[in-house]
Amino acid sequence: MTDRSLPRALRQAMPQAREVAVEVAKQYGVCIRPVPLKRLDVDTGRWEVVDVPCGATLDAKCPSCAKRNWQLRMAQCREGWHLDQEPAITPDDPTEEQRWLVEFRADLQARRDQAEALGEDTADWDAAIEGVDAEINEAGMRGNVLGRTVPKRTRSTRRRQDAPNLPKRKMANTTLGRTFQSSDGKVYRPSLFVTLTLPSYGKVRNGVPVDPENYDYTRAARDALHFSKLVDRFVQNLRRVAGYDVQYFATVEPQKRLAPHLHMAIRGTLPRAEVKQIAAATYHQVWWPPADTVVFEGARLPVWEDGTGYLNPSTGEVLPTWDQALDQLDTDENAKPLHVIRFGDQIDVKGVLAGTPDTDQCIRYLSKYLTKSLGEALDSQAQRDHIARVVEALRYEPCSPTCPNWLRYGIQPKGAKAGMTPGQCRSKAHKPDHLGYAGRRVLVSRKWSNKTLAEHKQDRRTWVLEALGQPNELTDPHRYIWKPVPAGDANVSPLAVRLLRSVAERQRWRIHLPQLQAQADGQDPPVMERTAA
Repeated sequence: MTDRSLPRALRQAMPQAREVAVEVAKQYGVCIRPVPLKRLDVDTGRWEVVDVPCGATLDAKCPSCAKRNWQLRMAQCREGWHLDQEPAITPDDPTEEQRWLVEFRADLQARRDQAEALGEDTADWDAAIEGVDAEINEAGMRGNVLGRTVPKRTRSTRRRQDAPNLPKRKMANTTLGRTFQSSDGKVYRPSLFVTLTLPSYGKVRNGVPVDPENYDYTRAARDALHFSKLVDRFVQNLRRVAGYDVQYFATVEPQKRLAPHLHMAIRGTLPRAEVKQIAAATYHQVWWPPADTVVFEGARLPVWEDGTGYLNPSTGEVLPTWDQALDQLDTDENAKPLHVIRFGDQIDVKGVLAGTPDTDQCIRYLSKYLTKSLGEALDSQAQRDHIARVVEALRYEPCSPTCPNWLRYGIQPKGAKAGMTPGQCRSKAHKPDHLGYAGRRVLVSRKWSNKTLAEHKQDRRTWVLEALGQPNELTDPHRYIWKPVPAGDANVSPLAVRLLRSVAERQRWRIHLPQLQAQADGQDPPVMERTAA
């Protein structure tokens, strides 16, 4: 305890012991927000409470986990960028258990169809089928045995008249780019580093609009909401023009003006002019119902009625559902998309060779902002006012078919339920930390490094164990059963105690690792001394 006889100013100058403990935990790479879970060892039948790292990706939440994720992403980017061998992704053969589950599922489907043909109630059969479908996924199978059961709504794929046409090459069954041979016989396999931005919404200075009143915040909000779809379209066009299955590693981050932009490492190369042509010709049309005319606001909002849905508070009429609104849009020959999003004129294309300093620099640039939160860049009142206006513009913009904001425009959201209120959508797209972009900040194609993140983690573990001369024994994935810990569980120690235990464990590791390293190198273990501070 602090000596209360000391002057107050002196006591306030002393650091808080709890804050020092957290800082020490950060220095040792300990997660400062561990998640307690109960773990059952099937072999021994013993339950224990284990702290699992939170896995945060932002420094502001947990620097230790953010740093680990940052290093993992850098390794993933480096391994896949300049592959010289075709990655092979071959699904495992089904096990006997998986075959039996599908056979059992087929029997249930036949019985359910028979009951439906006889006019009987199929609720019990549907419940049984739902349970078996869950077991099928738990047994290590992807997707659903029925595939897509709801027909996909399609529109004309004819390109807009204001978008230039693109060349299309015959697709080759490869993910590797072209190679070039120099006069001395050396073979080069170049790749690309591309940066794509959104168009201007008004003149800005130091990331802040010069004239906020005329800055197009509505367009900026809608562009941010649908930016991920525009990136998907760019990848589709890129592959069609390139003529092979282009692989990429991309990160999305906000510019200083708060608009999202994309950095993309692309395996293989194309002429710079062609990449810029693809970006200029890429667009995405948002075929949603109109959301420019406010129908209900303030205290006059749609009313929920069980079994019916949302009603017009004045007339009592049922509001059109999401599907009905889309059907009406499909039948209107003069209908226009709610929004059309395109890239801006600022497009940067850079060629990169494997093993050069440029490669490392681009990888660091790709991962530079992955551990930084948006709030760290706000260092002036003008920037804070700008972000407040962006958040306000996003407040009533529909972010998805299920967004409650559709009620403001007289349409029931998809999957409408009681308690929905315009302006109170819980999607992260409306939060200040995301500013409309609700997608993933790291976008990795399926055949980039031919490994999952879990496999990259295992690679790091294997490398450490081999360096220490220790056996790399994989843990049986079925050995442990994990369950969440209820709030207030007496078996969970206070967070401060758990942090101190983790720090002590890391201290033991740091003492033990040099000894193991010396043994692996065939040297005498060093004598580790500890001095009292």
